[in-house]
Amino acid sequence: MEASAGLVAGSHNRNELVVIRRDGEPGPKPMDQRNGQVCQICGDDVGRNPDGEPFVACNECAFPICRDCYEYERREGTQNCPQCKTRFKRLKGCARVPGDEEEDGVDDLENEFNWSDKHDSQYLAESMLHAHMSYGRGADLDGVPQPFHPIPNVPLLTNGQMVDDIPPDQHALVPSFVGGGGKRIHPLPYADPNLPVQPRSMDPSKDLAAYGYGSVAWKERMESWKQKQERMHQTRNDGGGDDGDDADLPLMDEARQPLSRKIPLPSSQINPYRMIIIIRLVVLCFFFHYRVMHPVPDAFALWLISVICEIWFAMSWILDQFPKWFPIERETYLDRLSLRFDKEGHPSQLAPVDFFVSTVDPLKEPPLVTANTVLSILSVDYPVDKVSCYVSDDGAAMLTFEALSETSEFAKKWVPFCKRYSLEPRAPEWYFQQKIDYLKDKVAPNFVRERRAMKREYEEFKVRINALVAKAQKVPEEGWTMQDGTPWPGNNVRDHPGMIQVFLGQSGGHDVEGNELPRLVYVSREKRPGYNHHKKAGAMNALVRVSAVLTNAPYLLNLDCDHYINNSKAIKEAMCFMMDPLLGNKVCYVQFPQRFDGIDRHDRYANRNVVFFDINMKGLDGIQGPIYVGTGCVFRRQALYGYDAPKTKKPPSRTCNCWPKWCICCCCFGNRKTKKKTKTSKPKFEKIKKLFKKKENQAPAYALGEIDEAAPGAENEKASIVNQQKLEKKFGQSSVFVASTLLENGGTLKSASPASLLKEAIHVISCGYEDKTGWGKDIGWIYGSVTEDILTGFKMHCHGWRSIYCIPKRAAFKGSAPLNLSDRLHQVLRWALGSIEIFFSNHCPLWYGYGGGLKFLERFSYINSIVYPWTSIPLLAYCTLPAICLLTGKFITPELNNVASLWFMSLFICIFATSILEMRWSGVGIDDWWRNEQFWVIGGVSSHLFAVFQGLLKVIAGVDTSFTVTSKGGDDEEFSELYTFKWTTLLIPPTTLLLLNFIGVVAGISNAINNGYESWGPLFGKLFFAFWVIVHLYPFLKGLVGRQNRTPTIVIVWSILLASIFSLLWVRIDPFLAKDDGPLLEECGLDCN
Repeated sequence: MEASAGLVAGSHNRNELVVIRRDGEPGPKPMDQRNGQVCQICGDDVGRNPDGEPFVACNECAFPICRDCYEYERREGTQNCPQCKTRFKRLKGCARVPGDEEEDGVDDLENEFNWSDKHDSQYLAESMLHAHMSYGRGADLDGVPQPFHPIPNVPLLTNGQMVDDIPPDQHALVPSFVGGGGKRIHPLPYADPNLPVQPRSMDPSKDLAAYGYGSVAWKERMESWKQKQERMHQTRNDGGGDDGDDADLPLMDEARQPLSRKIPLPSSQINPYRMIIIIRLVVLCFFFHYRVMHPVPDAFALWLISVICEIWFAMSWILDQFPKWFPIERETYLDRLSLRFDKEGHPSQLAPVDFFVSTVDPLKEPPLVTANTVLSILSVDYPVDKVSCYVSDDGAAMLTFEALSETSEFAKKWVPFCKRYSLEPRAPEWYFQQKIDYLKDKVAPNFVRERRAMKREYEEFKVRINALVAKAQKVPEEGWTMQDGTPWPGNNVRDHPGMIQVFLGQSGGHDVEGNELPRLVYVSREKRPGYNHHKKAGAMNALVRVSAVLTNAPYLLNLDCDHYINNSKAIKEAMCFMMDPLLGNKVCYVQFPQRFDGIDRHDRYANRNVVFFDINMKGLDGIQGPIYVGTGCVFRRQALYGYDAPKTKKPPSRTCNCWPKWCICCCCFGNRKTKKKTKTSKPKFEKIKKLFKKKENQAPAYALGEIDEAAPGAENEKASIVNQQKLEKKFGQSSVFVASTLLENGGTLKSASPASLLKEAIHVISCGYEDKTGWGKDIGWIYGSVTEDILTGFKMHCHGWRSIYCIPKRAAFKGSAPLNLSDRLHQVLRWALGSIEIFFSNHCPLWYGYGGGLKFLERFSYINSIVYPWTSIPLLAYCTLPAICLLTGKFITPELNNVASLWFMSLFICIFATSILEMRWSGVGIDDWWRNEQFWVIGGVSSHLFAVFQGLLKVIAGVDTSFTVTSKGGDDEEFSELYTFKWTTLLIPPTTLLLLNFIGVVAGISNAINNGYESWGPLFGKLFFAFWVIVHLYPFLKGLVGRQNRTPTIVIVWSILLASIFSLLWVRIDPFLAKDDGPLLEECGLDCN
């Protein structure tokens, strides 16, 4: 599929497929204009025929192939055009092959029977490269024999060096004469040690000595290699060595090293931390023993409520604390990754990556923000032929489509500028806003001039985007129309066909310097009334399917539209884990921490969430890996398909021959049941994948009728077709997509044409594709909650996968966060409601996934992630208790003795010690820790509380709650949104709590002044309790009394009204004071008569 193919819109259910071209966009190029093209098989120029005209191999579709590849295809291949499958006709100057017809007008007797030498054809076959179709990166054409085998990951014992005493043609490892740059090189008469070596098949009838094995030279080489290995291990065990000893170690030893390493925390930091946790548990036991055994008779209700709340807080602390028992850090080695997979001068062997960017409403998620994210992806430091960017427009907005078109044009200038000068970050908006010396480390004399020119180009680009946004503010009555007058297919947001547009690709994506650009694809899935589209999770699953059809990279990276790539080497950081031969095959995803721009210096509302990302996630990384947080995550595609993680093979058990035979039989009989269970518990998908394993160039069969029952192996082929039908029930009715799921290392099908791929891409994004399949249940992003990220990561961990937490020195990704309190509370409300939905679903970690691959402490973390909103109920009650105690004169504890004071003081000391030691090993500052504690209370008594009630309404009454997308853009003035308040009911509970505690403090102090000195002692504990609540709610109070006093009047009125009614009602009822039946009469000593 070419980049100039236009917008492809269609519906599989309605059997519609339409191609809409942009104004001025040419159609397919005629044959006479195809001059200077590149051969799609070998990468050479197509060249010209003997008459001086451009060489055209296929007269039907004019697919660009050079003459050498054309002759090879006719002589050794399928003799068909790789694109249209039409048989090649013999051209002038070419030899005749069997099957050629007699053609008039072709008089070429001298070349008609000019067959090449057999050795020349062999050399030509060895020098052919893998075919590159324009619709798939790194995919081979159908029918082209592939003489090359992948370079093995096992390092060669000779380290690529040839031995003088063994002839090159008799060596077991013969170099494949392929140079860099993807061009053919004729065989050399000698072995070049700089070229990679490939394994050569050996004749079993010959002696191994003929290949160099078993000879004296081979034994000497083996002994030398063993000595070097022993010396290297000895150097490592000794912790270093002299430079002279390491100088003779081969270069490949560095490439053999692990690509990453796990760094445990120093024992001086982690051991005291663990000890204080154990001490705190012991102190908690004694503390609750005292609290339960010493009730308060005159305030029993207050005492009971406080004890219940404290027990709940203790359980929440245990769920949060113990997953942080094994915190670790990790370090990557990008130089080793380059040595192994990305050597200079050789074709890159790094794995392809598909990037996903999701957006919905361009008016709330500004197109300029999305454009910066896309530009940072296109300019990432990764091989361009390995990168494909898919943008999901779930709102089918023409504004997003046109903004992406402008972005693709600007990328042709921005990408080469970034790579030429190694800029960071590569999002132009944030690069030009940096308040640093941009000339640091820049030595090119023309850098300043080019930077100024590029900044001017970007400002013009911004003006064009702003003009599109201004135009989109008013929708025409007849709807939007494209430049050629065609109505925009997405005019009805709830009823429109699926749309795909390739903006940048191999045939149309080159920058101003002529270099190839990564692929950029616009995708808008089909939407029809009556279908449940599952919001963001459904959009992400649609991207998984359409990317599998078009590129099928083995790894995926998803980003929110406001999260740009801040570190251009972030993908290589992730590949250090994914492509590590020791660790990578069990890793389902690599999660990066979220970092944010544009937050005020004090981070009033804990937007950075530093405690979670720098403490909790490091702790989880030491168990089974961090949870998935929705963005900035590199996935393994096979893990998203619901496959189980590969099992670790255990070494065979040893038996002793000295035991009697009957004893051995008994032991074997006892193990048979276990082996049988193990055999039956083999992952279902692994069995299916084994049945489907075929040769790389063999096309899958799709019909049972095509199988000859008398042929050998027909039963196995029938079984494969039956299992394929099962896969189609699981993955959907797309044979192309089902076949792509069986390719563990990615890559597209060789037998599919661009037109069929387009049709399949429209098919897999149709609205009814997921019906009666496993999508959203076991495959892809899991449905059932607005926080689909938690569910998706949870299911992967239940399948036995592990995840990795990667924290590069330079933040990998940065995004925007809501500044004002109202948006922040709504964001927290959405997360909390998602946790409540998971709590009531079938995937609740309390009862789901036992017997799988989920570790015990990892389950603790997931339980904590869905239980924390329920803490809002005891938290609200506990924050109300100080005001009640001050108004009534009662307290939740009796008068403390020395032992009780000891337990109270010990508990407070343990709490502070745990926090201090936690900050010590994590590097989190005390201000970030304190902001987190404050917002835990603010969010708990507002967003979490509303989430609980909304979740109960949704489960019991079926009342659904719709969410608005958090605004990604702000005013021009810095932090102007920080003081902006919008009306929301979430503001009422914390405001009411503040007023109640202020009234209680005033009442308590007034009562102490009236009653004398004796009442000040008991008042101290109550005032401390009330000030604890007020201090935690201080950021909320500061926001209410912020700049220009912009607090909504209705919030203040409702809060004062509720606080007054509650206080008056409490004074009137006074439920905690004992009541007598009659009035209390006392004699005053005065005679009133």
